Amino acid sequence: MNTASPLEPIRFDTKIAVLLRADLEPWQRLNVTSFLVSGLGTQIPEVIGDPYEDADGVPYLPMFRQPVLVFEATKETLTTAHTRALSRSLPRSVFTSDLFGTGNDRDNRAAVRAVPTAELDLVGLAVYGPKNAVDKVVKGARMHP
Repeated sequence: MNTASPLEPIRFDTKIAVLLRADLEPWQRLNVTSFLVSGLGTQIPEVIGDPYEDADGVPYLPMFRQPVLVFEATKETLTTAHTRALSRSLPRSVFTSDLFGTGNDRDNRAAVRAVPTAELDLVGLAVYGPKNAVDKVVKGARMHP
């Protein structure tokens, strides 16, 4: 939780991280990232800030209250990160290669459900939690260029 005064820099004791497989096409990276983070606010409402409003009073939807850090890694590092996220019971979302061939939420969920955990062909993972725990999950990955 943030308790900084309005003039102090805001620091968070939590982290939102997205880990993408390094061999994805640019459009896939954007698509996977947007899908992965979409679930966080529905299950962890404290990650969402207040609504926005411009100088004319036009309202806008609230967004995450903190940055989303995007990393990339090999398939093996992504698999290891997934195992670490599971062992730490961190809130997480996954995107598998099978989801590029589906076109709706029902089929997406069925595609993930059809594959055992150890056999998921992960192309993306989002995790949220204490900074230290998330740092351990993404260890071995590098910041997305």
